[in-house]
Amino acid sequence: MSQSNMLAMILAGGRGSRLKDLTNKVAKPAVYYGGKYRIIDFPLSNCANSGVDIVGVLTQYESVLLNSYAAAGGRWGLDTTHSGVFILTPREKADSGLDVYRGTADAISQNIDFIDNYDPEYLLVLSGDHIYKMNYDKMLKFHKSNNADATIAVLSVPLKEASRFGIMNTDENKRIVEFEEKPEHPKSTLASMGIYIFNWKLMRKMLIQDMKNPDSSHDFGKDFIPVMLNEGKAVYAYEFTGYWKDVGTIDSLWEANMDLLDKNNELELSDTTWRIYTGNTATLPQYIGPTAKINGAYITQGVQVNGEITHSVLSTNCHVMEGAKIIDSVLMPNVIVEEGAVVTRAVVAEGVRIGKNAVVGDSKSENILLVAKNVKGGE
Repeated sequence: MSQSNMLAMILAGGRGSRLKDLTNKVAKPAVYYGGKYRIIDFPLSNCANSGVDIVGVLTQYESVLLNSYAAAGGRWGLDTTHSGVFILTPREKADSGLDVYRGTADAISQNIDFIDNYDPEYLLVLSGDHIYKMNYDKMLKFHKSNNADATIAVLSVPLKEASRFGIMNTDENKRIVEFEEKPEHPKSTLASMGIYIFNWKLMRKMLIQDMKNPDSSHDFGKDFIPVMLNEGKAVYAYEFTGYWKDVGTIDSLWEANMDLLDKNNELELSDTTWRIYTGNTATLPQYIGPTAKINGAYITQGVQVNGEITHSVLSTNCHVMEGAKIIDSVLMPNVIVEEGAVVTRAVVAEGVRIGKNAVVGDSKSENILLVAKNVKGGE
C-alpha cells in the first residue's frame, strides 16, 4: 500500500446507453475523448498522480476491451512490485441469470475479500466515466483533518441545474447536515461528484449489514449516506474547484471535446505536472498538407489534413482529404473523410468513412449528430 494507506475502487460497469452506438460494443469508460485518450484514463491517472497505487477497476457491461485496456497498469505507472490495477467482475446472479453489480455499494460488497487482502485504512470510491483532474491525496488530508467517517467530493453547480444532482447541505465547517437526492427546490448548490473516501473498518461493517437488507438498493447515495447522517456519523463535503465533466450523452461528450479548443480551458492536457497517461499508439506525426486550412483545431498524432478544419477535434490517424470541410465536429480515431465531404456539428465514431461529397450534420441543429456507420458519397 502507498504511504496514504488508501486503496481505490473505480466503478466502471455503467452501460452508457445515452451514448448510443458508441457503447454498443465497448463500456462507457473506454469511449475515446480528446484525440487519443479514453475516459477511464482520467481517474486512473489521478490515482497514479495522487500516490494511490492499488486500484480495483469494477467492470460489467461490454467489458472485454475495457478489461484488457485497464489491466495494462504500466500505462499509468501502476504495475510495479507495490502497485497494480486489478480487474474485478461481478459474481452475484441477477434474475436474468447474468452476473451483475446491483448498485454502487454492492459492487464494493462483492469485493470485500479483495480489499481485505490489502488491509487499507481508507477506501476511495470513484466513478470511471468522468473527465477531470483531482489530487485525491489532498482530499484524504481534508478527511483526516476533520476526523471524518466519510468525505464526499462536491462541485458547486448553477442553481438552475442543482435539481439534477444529489445535493449536500453543509454547516459552516463543511460537515454535511442533510443530503437531498435531485431536490425540486435545492437549498444549496453543492452537488455530489460520486467520489467518496470512507474509513474502511466502518464501511466494511455497513456493507455486510446492507447485504442482508432486502429493502436496500445497495447504493451509496440512496442508502449509505442517509444512514450515516441519521446515525450522526461525521460526513464532510470536500469542495472541488477545477474542470469536471460527466460525459453521459453525445452532446456532453461533444461539449467536453469542444472545451479543449478554449484557450482558457482548465483541463490543460499538456500539463506535465499532472499528466494524463494513456495507451501508446505507434503512429506517424501529424501531417498538415499544402491545401489544408486550419481555423482552430485540436489535432493528434497520425492525423493527415488536406482539407479545411474549423473548430474541431481530430483523433489519432484521421485523414481529411482535399476539399473536405470539418466544422464544429469531433472525429474519433481512424476516421476517413473523402474529397469534398462536409461534416458539421457531429461526432464521427471510430473507423467510420465519410464518402466523397457527402454532407453530414447541420449547423442549425439543436443536438449533435452521431455518425456511427459509413456514409456513402454524394454526386
